Amino acid sequence: MTGPRVGVGIVGGGLMGRELAAAIGRWAALEDHPVQPELVAVCDTNPDALSWFDRVGSVRLRTSDYADLLGDESVEVLYLAVPHHLHEALYVDAIRAGKDFLAEKPFGIDLEAATRIVAELRSNRDVFVRCSSEMPFFPGAQFAVETIRSGTLGEVIGVESDFLHSSDLDRRKPINWKRQARYCGAIGVMGDLGMHVAHVPMRLGWRPASDFAELQDIVTERPGPDGRLVPCDTIDNATLHCQAGFPLTLRTHRIAPGHLNTWRITALGMDGGVAFSTATPKTVQRFGVREGRQVWERSELGSQSVFPTITGGIFEFGFADAVLQMWAAFLAERAGALDGRFGCATPAEALDSHRIFAAALRSRKTGRAESVG
Repeated sequence: MTGPRVGVGIVGGGLMGRELAAAIGRWAALEDHPVQPELVAVCDTNPDALSWFDRVGSVRLRTSDYADLLGDESVEVLYLAVPHHLHEALYVDAIRAGKDFLAEKPFGIDLEAATRIVAELRSNRDVFVRCSSEMPFFPGAQFAVETIRSGTLGEVIGVESDFLHSSDLDRRKPINWKRQARYCGAIGVMGDLGMHVAHVPMRLGWRPASDFAELQDIVTERPGPDGRLVPCDTIDNATLHCQAGFPLTLRTHRIAPGHLNTWRITALGMDGGVAFSTATPKTVQRFGVREGRQVWERSELGSQSVFPTITGGIFEFGFADAVLQMWAAFLAERAGALDGRFGCATPAEALDSHRIFAAALRSRKTGRAESVG
């Protein structure tokens, strides 16, 4: 492995913090990446979360105070993975400390917070920041992006970008911070999943002018710590009908019967189409007209994504591979070595996604399409 070492610190040692630790442990699977990350520090207020990182030999600092990471010169890059209501203060502190970081979506609890974070970045332009969104790094998603960019679809007439899962289908599932608006924001599921469905459309230049929202608060109570029902006041499912020069539908559903954790995109044009779903990770579908007949054809894809790996090309790609690719893109771009490849969501894209979500909330109140602004 060549390239300089980069010291990485994690603030928020939960599920995705552990995924990053695992990704760094698999870094040798990447072929000729320009940098070598090393996980050196972790912050979490939960002792059990911190103790998990005892298994990572390179971690020398475990703390409950993120200021310890901000003041540590050996920590060059941060992964900030905390509940949404903590984003603004943490992100602004990291920017002022001069730390580069990959931020968890949604880049603040609401549009106002996102606006202030981006303003702080514009005042500290030497800090490199991107927003988490790993699903578009699936090979099928990249195939779809390349197909659309090639122009073979002709005039685009409709696009659907979805993230559908069933984590909240069980009404007995206990309440947690993602199901309480004071922690996750009024945007609810759009904050948790929205960047995933907005990333590709915005990267392709499809910025909605307006959206009409169908927002569902389906499960209004969930068991609290003592088993008694408490309010569950967040949006479970959001379907946004956007106008981007053509109909662009963005769906983020926590209650999607029949789906475990599915990211998918479908784009149709006058001359062709393309569709990919993580439910069938090795398969991408293309549409075209052959000898006057409309034809959907299926192609099998392998394991290779934005950055080549040692994995055999015939093998399936999975979520852990997407996390590895996202971090490979983040660190390569930080090093000035992305070389035109697909990159992580930018702060500008994260802010634009918040504008879409804010318009959706206004649409819910007015019952009509609202300008994204």
